[in-house]
Amino acid sequence: MDAFLISTGIVALAEIGDKTQLLAFMLAAKFRKPAPIIFGILVATLLNHGMAGALGTWIPHLLDAAILRWVLGIGFIVMAIWILIPDKLDEGDAKFVSLGVFGTTVVAFFLAEMGDKTQIATVALAAQYQSFTAVVLGTTVGMLLANAPAVLLGNKFANSLPISWIHRVVAAIFAIMGLVVLLGLDSNLGL
Repeated sequence: MDAFLISTGIVALAEIGDKTQLLAFMLAAKFRKPAPIIFGILVATLLNHGMAGALGTWIPHLLDAAILRWVLGIGFIVMAIWILIPDKLDEGDAKFVSLGVFGTTVVAFFLAEMGDKTQIATVALAAQYQSFTAVVLGTTVGMLLANAPAVLLGNKFANSLPISWIHRVVAAIFAIMGLVVLLGLDSNLGL
C-alpha cells in the first residue's frame, strides 16, 4: 500500500505545472469534451507508465544491490533538481487532431510522457518498491488527480495554484527519498 500511496502523491504533485498538464489544458480548450480526454489520459498513462514500471522492476535484477542503491539515490536527487525546472508545452504534442478527441489525447499524452519527469519517477519508484502493479496504478491515479481537474476546470484552476511552492515540496520529497536510499535507511522506514 505504501508503494501505491507514495507513487500517487509524488506523481500528482509533480504533475502540477508539467507539460502534460499544460497539454490537458490545451486539449480541454480545443475540444471541450472532458470525458474522452480524461479517458485518453488514463489509457495513455497506463501504457506509458506500464512500460516504465516494467523497466523499473527489471533493473534491480541487472544491478548489484549496492550499485542499485547509488543509482536510485542519485536518481531521486536528480529528480528533485529536475522538478524545479519549469516545463513548456511543445506545439507538436497535440498535432494529431485527425484521430478524434480520444485518439488525439492518447497519442499526444503517450508521446509527451516519453522521457518526462513522471515517467522517469515511475521507473525509479518501481525499482525502489519492486511492485509493478502498485506503482503503475499509483502513478496513473496521480496523473488523473492532477490532470482531470485541469480538463474539467481549465485555466482558472491552474492560475490559482502555487505551482512553484508545489514543485519545491515535490523536490524536497525526492531529495529526502534520495538521501534515505543513499544512507540505507529505506529498509528501516519501509520504503
